[in-house]
Amino acid sequence: MASLRPRGSSVFSGLVLIFIGLLLLLHNYRGFELTGIILHWWPLILIFWGAIKIYERTAGARGVQPGASRITSGEVFLVVALLAIVGIVVGVDQAKRHIPGLDIDIPGEAFASSIDVAPKTVPANARITVRGGRGDITIRASDEPEIRVSGKVNVKSWSEGAAKKVSERVSAEIVQNGDGYEVRPTGSGGNSRVSVDLDITVPKKALLAIHSEKGDVNVSDMASQVNIDNGNGDIEVHSTGGDVSLDMRRGDAKIFDTKGDVKISGRGGSIDVVNASGSFTINGEFVGPIRAERITKGVRFVSHRTDLTLSQLSGHMEAGSGNLDVVDAPGNLILRTRDEDITIENAGGKINIDDRNSNIQVRFSAPPKDDIQITNSSAPITLTLPESSSFEILADCHSGEIDSEFESDSLKLTKSESGDSHLEGKYGRGRGPKIILRTTYGSISIHKTS
Repeated sequence: MASLRPRGSSVFSGLVLIFIGLLLLLHNYRGFELTGIILHWWPLILIFWGAIKIYERTAGARGVQPGASRITSGEVFLVVALLAIVGIVVGVDQAKRHIPGLDIDIPGEAFASSIDVAPKTVPANARITVRGGRGDITIRASDEPEIRVSGKVNVKSWSEGAAKKVSERVSAEIVQNGDGYEVRPTGSGGNSRVSVDLDITVPKKALLAIHSEKGDVNVSDMASQVNIDNGNGDIEVHSTGGDVSLDMRRGDAKIFDTKGDVKISGRGGSIDVVNASGSFTINGEFVGPIRAERITKGVRFVSHRTDLTLSQLSGHMEAGSGNLDVVDAPGNLILRTRDEDITIENAGGKINIDDRNSNIQVRFSAPPKDDIQITNSSAPITLTLPESSSFEILADCHSGEIDSEFESDSLKLTKSESGDSHLEGKYGRGRGPKIILRTTYGSISIHKTS
């Protein structure tokens, strides 16, 4: 009977498991930055592997075990699997740093500690930039020509002692860059377990720019221009005397009581702009709703399917969930869209609407004074006017009916054998605006205001 050759045993697998496990443990709960270590020192795994195999070869030769130093398929699989796990961890870290919208919850209890920075005297109209990483930013205006910074450091950790060691390295600073000043956190090093909430007071007339990676931003009572670039978080700006410009990637925005223009771009959730003495421009993709109220110099709204211009808005506008409503817009209204149910009430100027696949309703409580042109397809048009209105109308409905409550000898309604309808003529006394209505595969209804 042949004797069985003893199998070579390897300590490599166990040592690798211990080594990788310790790295991941330190990364998760001690603020250990695994990304930099792996990117620079990963060849040490191969050196470590080779050293173990040389040792096993020598030990195997002494114990007459020539196969002890062979690299087995199990070891190869183990190394590849562990490198894949480490690669996933590194990839998640990089994604969290470079993709502002990515939000991955990190386990551990949150511990907080306060920070306080010595005030710095600056010119009353200084250019001030606030650069925040992770954490909320609150800016308040003051009549004093200085910057004051306080805040809170939040650390997620297994224990309060470990969190304290991390927070001791984190603070904030005020530095001068040329003729401007910059406020920024220090010591966090992009650690995803650390966030720094900043509470900042600046001169009221300062020009303010804020760049934040993740966290809410709140600004109040500034007299000059405010620019905010925020990756992930809600923004609120109120009681400002200059223009407000927002560039967003994720979150909601609220702008109240500003005397300048408001410009919002990017992507995000809901938008509220109320009581702006200037204009309101929004360009981007926002899931909504988008609300505007009392905008003195009008609204410009551009998205992938909507292009709206209001020269003035004394009432309110709301867009979202397939609906667009405008109430009390004294100026001109120009709208190009699709798949949006449109409701317009009491527009005071010219109206030009081009829609597809959705209902259009336009109502007036007072006789219109300017021209109206509405085009739709595969959906109806409804126009409601006071009986005292005077107008000249041309309405065409392809494969649909025209129903009008206005009757006059000068109004002529005809229907063709193919199902088309045509209404043309004048109504009322004197000269009125020209109304042009066109739709296909829908109906046109013209009602009197009840």
